[in-house]
Amino acid sequence: MNLWHDLEPGDASSVTVVVEINKGSKNKYEIDKKTGLIKLDRTAHTAQDFPFDYGFVPRTLWHDNDPLDVIILTTYPLQPGILVDVRPVAIMNMVDGGEGDDKIIAVPIEDPRWDNVKDLADINPHTLKEMEHFYSTYKKLQNKEVQVTGFKGAEEARLAFAEGVKLYQEKYAK
Repeated sequence: MNLWHDLEPGDASSVTVVVEINKGSKNKYEIDKKTGLIKLDRTAHTAQDFPFDYGFVPRTLWHDNDPLDVIILTTYPLQPGILVDVRPVAIMNMVDGGEGDDKIIAVPIEDPRWDNVKDLADINPHTLKEMEHFYSTYKKLQNKEVQVTGFKGAEEARLAFAEGVKLYQEKYAK
């Protein structure tokens, strides 16, 4: 089974995400495009741990030629390879290596602690600062620059999901 190509992406209100990186990790796992398995891409050069869980949406494609990325705000860390249904609540716009590398911000549907988080305004402002700080600095020791260019709300996140599905279908439709 290829985790990228063989799983359904869900829909704009209940997105399926494959967890690649668990909160607290320094390991940067990514989907291996050839096998569809999760592979250790590298160990982060930074002293920072990932402050959130992170994954991708199956059967999507983004402007960096990777599946659409998702930051998952969770109560407890999720392990790589786990599937989780999430509700998109925001999107973080980002440029990495000159390419658009936006990330949907989402919460698990089946965790009641996140039931009241529906849009960008519901996310703790300090959490947004942590995301921006993490991405603005995590590649500095590699002499690479990442720019966070802003945050937008749930509607923009749902539109990004639809765009990611469309880009995937245009490239991989049989």
